[in-house]
Amino acid sequence: MKKYRFQLGIHPINWVGEDVREHGDYYSYQEVMSDIASLGLTGTEMSRKFPKDIPLLKKELAERGLILVTQWKSVLFSDASYRDQELRAYREHVLFLKEMGCQVISTAEIGGSLHWDPRRTPYEKEVARLSDKEWKSLAEGLNQAGEIAREYGMKLVYHHHGGTVVEQPEEIDRLMEMTDPELVYLLYDTGHAYYGGNDPLELLKKYYHRIGYVHLKDVRQDVLEQARTEGADFITCIRRGVFTVPGDGAIDFKPIFQELVTRDYHGWALIEGEQDPTVHPPVQYAKKSLEYIYGLLSDIE
Repeated sequence: MKKYRFQLGIHPINWVGEDVREHGDYYSYQEVMSDIASLGLTGTEMSRKFPKDIPLLKKELAERGLILVTQWKSVLFSDASYRDQELRAYREHVLFLKEMGCQVISTAEIGGSLHWDPRRTPYEKEVARLSDKEWKSLAEGLNQAGEIAREYGMKLVYHHHGGTVVEQPEEIDRLMEMTDPELVYLLYDTGHAYYGGNDPLELLKKYYHRIGYVHLKDVRQDVLEQARTEGADFITCIRRGVFTVPGDGAIDFKPIFQELVTRDYHGWALIEGEQDPTVHPPVQYAKKSLEYIYGLLSDIE
């Protein structure tokens, strides 16, 4: 086996849903952290169940041999009138993550999103794609946020994401073209890539030079096809189980891991499932996924 330098971790979203709040809401943060530690993994992201008090959070993670890798930060940069308040909030978020020892800030634009944009109404049914003016504002805001991240020795990693204005191939291309490569990096997510109509392997190859962080997520093809036929929105897709852990869906991860190893990726790669834990037990699915991943890695020469 060729030696790989990236670090495997797992996201608490396998236990506690972030977008679908009823998923795993019964879990305590102690249970989630202990389960992650039992898997022999050390890296994780922030969960809505984790304590926000920094000393307590550090203590609870350290007792289980865990470290915090990052936390999602929504931004609304596509609307210039929000820019100043969004940048202030971004700096506060960076300060929190810096104190926790993180190196990357998972960042995603919510402007235009059906589910997260505070300007949308319950009567709307589609993601509102950005105008040229809004794209310009988004790029400017991301570059400024990237400057803040760099000021603290960190990286803004942009999370292309289902149900947002940066999910499809042409949208990811436009974001990469319009932002400064020294300030805005990419959070490469296999599942959201596939969901958005991208070829995950080709996306990895095309933008490897911009990738600062990785999410490993699989997609159930039958659920996705049914959702597309019905025009189901993103949250509905999650409730139906469109996402799962690597090895349990349609994505071929072998060439993806081959690419990561060959290019000597040495950041974090976190396993995500984002599915109902009562139907898909997190530890059981994580163990199966780790067995699948380690099996693939052992075959890479």
